[in-house]
Amino acid sequence: MTPRNVLIIMSDEHDPRHMGCSGSPIALTPNLDRLAARGVRFPNAYTPSPICVPARAAFATGRRVFETRHWDNASPYCGESQGWGHVLQGRSIRVESVGKLHYRAEEDPAGFDVEHLPMHVAGGHGMVWASIRDPYLKRDAASGARMFGDRIGRGESSYTAYDRSVTARAVDWLHAAAARRDERPFVLYVGLVAPHFPLIAPAHFYDLYAGMSLPEPKLHPGSGYLRHPWVQAYADFERNEENFASPQERHAAFVAYFGLTSFMDHHVGLLMQALASGGLIDNTVVVYTSDHGDNLGTRGVWGKSTLYQESVSIPMILAGPGLLPGGVCETAVDLLDLFPTILEAAGVDPEPEMHGRPGQSLFTLAAAQLNTGRPIFSEYHAAGSNTAGFMLRKGRWKYHYYVRFPPELFDLEADPQELRDLALDPAYADVLREMEAALRCIADPEAVDRQAKADQRALIERFGGVDKASHIGAKGATPAPSVAAMAQNP
Repeated sequence: MTPRNVLIIMSDEHDPRHMGCSGSPIALTPNLDRLAARGVRFPNAYTPSPICVPARAAFATGRRVFETRHWDNASPYCGESQGWGHVLQGRSIRVESVGKLHYRAEEDPAGFDVEHLPMHVAGGHGMVWASIRDPYLKRDAASGARMFGDRIGRGESSYTAYDRSVTARAVDWLHAAAARRDERPFVLYVGLVAPHFPLIAPAHFYDLYAGMSLPEPKLHPGSGYLRHPWVQAYADFERNEENFASPQERHAAFVAYFGLTSFMDHHVGLLMQALASGGLIDNTVVVYTSDHGDNLGTRGVWGKSTLYQESVSIPMILAGPGLLPGGVCETAVDLLDLFPTILEAAGVDPEPEMHGRPGQSLFTLAAAQLNTGRPIFSEYHAAGSNTAGFMLRKGRWKYHYYVRFPPELFDLEADPQELRDLALDPAYADVLREMEAALRCIADPEAVDRQAKADQRALIERFGGVDKASHIGAKGATPAPSVAAMAQNP
């Protein structure tokens, strides 16, 4: 295996349909489009869990959430389970990070030689209050504040300032790597927070969309749509749709999300320019992805945390030497596939390191014929849910299993927007049984639900019980680290 440099760019909360290369008529993403034109895009890519911390622990380790037991945003990764970074370190390959990781703490041995400007969970513990489940703690009781924060619209936030600093540090890092002319490969992870809320977009990027007539999201309850009861429980928890100050502020939220998407795309472009100007681009594999998507008002729900396409889908682009330009691989993939992909790109044979991990190298999948039988699994055990939710994608079928609630079944070939639930249609009874059996081959939903809740109850007890734990942790977005303070310790 020929060693290459590897640049992994992970944004936060990016629904992959909002890219020009995905066919979006709205999103302006010229840099991501150029990256996709240089390599392979995977339009059926998924997160192992539609919430930050569990998804990122799965990304780090290549293992599913029920295996890592990083269930929610109060159970951050701390390096105790070996990840791809540890494998690279064991081979003396330089591996560093810049930006958001959302692990526990910089001091933990999480698989990076150096973490530059890291963003981790607040206080090293994260959102402890949201681990109170069944029944969950209502947001109003927890904070009295809305998840999106006080302001939505045009301007700057601590998150946009953070992303600017992260990109500047990463560009400097790449320039220094080019100047070293070291024959040994490097692996650099860059974590951007956009387009994650707060939904405040810098003026130039906000104004790209301010004059547009943006379409209303589908399946709004105001039009008569009835949410699935598990999803209704989450909607009752997050209540973002009800908490907009006015129709104008709600419209500004859509504009800001698209503005932040273009803002993020601009920073991807700066990273690509740094590779090109340093002469690194022809010997560097670039991965672009995100930790999860965003419902963005669909079904009257905002943020992630559901099993629908808007929330569980992620962008996945692989570009670099040996890849067919402009390729599209329709085989379903997920973040777990990056464990062997990163190792292979850096010249390490992934096979001896897999130890039962389900991932497959994206290089292999991109070169192979379409595999419609490959199962992709996602799960949710976090804020706003009283019971676990599980997703299985297999070929044209997408199946949702909710503990204590009825399932959902969608035919994504005939119904890519998930407008018609087929679970109660007798004509699809065999498909429903087959999909449940396939899901149970991966995990026992009820047993996993019990384990998650047992671990979360133990966590709550360690923090002094429900009354004390209900006041511990950020009530919205994780606070951005103070870039000025961190600059003193580069």
